[in-house]
Amino acid sequence: MAVSARREELVDRALDLFYRHGFHATGIDRILAESGVAKMTLYKHFKSKDELILAALKRRDEKFRTWFMREIERRGRSPRERLLVVFDILAVWFASREFRGCMFVNAASEFHEAGDPIHRAAAEHKRLIRDFLKRLATEAGAREPDAVAGALNLLLEGAIAVAHVAGDASAASDARAAAEILINRALG
Repeated sequence: MAVSARREELVDRALDLFYRHGFHATGIDRILAESGVAKMTLYKHFKSKDELILAALKRRDEKFRTWFMREIERRGRSPRERLLVVFDILAVWFASREFRGCMFVNAASEFHEAGDPIHRAAAEHKRLIRDFLKRLATEAGAREPDAVAGALNLLLEGAIAVAHVAGDASAASDARAAAEILINRALG
């Protein structure tokens, strides 16, 4: 296995383990054992566990946002419809076997200091999702796209929390119903 392939396997395995078990609960030895990568290889690519966590969060951000945005663009025929499809895509995610809540909320709660690089990476992911919602609201002709994005983001985050904590996958459809009222008002 090439050095870059080992790094990629290490990041992928760490991402999976961190998402399933948490950041603090997942030790380096377990990541190494499950990835088949030597400790020397780990430290060739990452100076610390925190650097590996940041790489895993970056990978998760890229994978999630790419999937999320593509699915919305693919399923939503009009700008207004894309705003609502956001919640249909959440329903797909909630129904998947891999759903374990939001990895970025988990990261921010385990690394709660606002200045911590891991906390900042989680906050950046949330900002990028909100920016995407603002873009969708702007394309749909919302009078106040920033306010619409903020409200939709709250519905999205609330749905994720309810689906994860209460195990209620219908949170996506409940959030969609609320979003439809909000969007109808915002778009006139």
